[in-house]
Amino acid sequence: MKIAVIGAGAVGGYFGGRLAATGNEVVFLARGKTLEALRTGPLRVESIKGDFEVKVGATDNPAEIGRVEAVLVAVKAWQVPEAAAAIQKMQGGESIIVPLQNGMEAPAQLAAVVGPGRVAGGLCRIVSEAIAPGRIDHYWAEPSLAFGELEPLENGERLGQLRDAFVGADVRCDIPGDIARAMWEKFLFITPWGSLGAVTRLPVGPLRSAPEARARLLKALDEVVEIARAEGTELGIENVNKTLAILDALPEETTSSMQRDIMAGRPSELEAQTGAVVRFGRKTGVPTPVHDAIYAELLPLEQRARGRA
Repeated sequence: MKIAVIGAGAVGGYFGGRLAATGNEVVFLARGKTLEALRTGPLRVESIKGDFEVKVGATDNPAEIGRVEAVLVAVKAWQVPEAAAAIQKMQGGESIIVPLQNGMEAPAQLAAVVGPGRVAGGLCRIVSEAIAPGRIDHYWAEPSLAFGELEPLENGERLGQLRDAFVGADVRCDIPGDIARAMWEKFLFITPWGSLGAVTRLPVGPLRSAPEARARLLKALDEVVEIARAEGTELGIENVNKTLAILDALPEETTSSMQRDIMAGRPSELEAQTGAVVRFGRKTGVPTPVHDAIYAELLPLEQRARGRA
């Protein structure tokens, strides 16, 4: 397949690199030092599944990419509107678009610009970091993806082709019967943990082991479960228990990506995670006191990171 990957960081670099290493034609839309690194040398991935490097195409001009069969949107959540504008500049309008952001709002944001008949729901699972331009470190967890139709797609058969490309690249990839439910399950995992980690600046070990912190984590999980129900996806105690089991299995020093960004004073996915819970709560009438308090405390830090304080 010919695939465009918007973003060459921890997510796009890993999954796009795997596709390129197995013969797919992958073109990255990147900029700055990352673009320079990909133009002058290979993409380098250090991984617990085996290190590799591969030469890939890269440009900062979406019009140069040409026609592609699929677009993976692998930027941070706050960059999705910019990615949508870039997709509009690509040749043709037949590609399917798969967002891989943490959060629930990216498909609607993309569809508002490019049209709903091209945008799938999607998610990924990986613990990795971009440790230098064009260099990715995948250091924990089995990487996987899931995507599917939130509503009928004009070229929906390409989702199966994309799944086969990932499977051929030794990446676990599924097309679940209910991609919205899968996205809510991922949101349930990443958002309460990321929110509490960011506000306490603690890794997952103390968050899950200290009785007071664990009780607050449970309340935060319950808030997301109730919002999902109000939005039409039935989550329950089994989903909470599954999420806790995953968190309990993480190395105790693990932190979330949103937490790392906030602690480093960088722009983060606060709006797409904690802020989204607050917005969904107001929309549906579901009380979200835990996330409300965390959002109020973290928002000034986010504004300062974006130069708005």
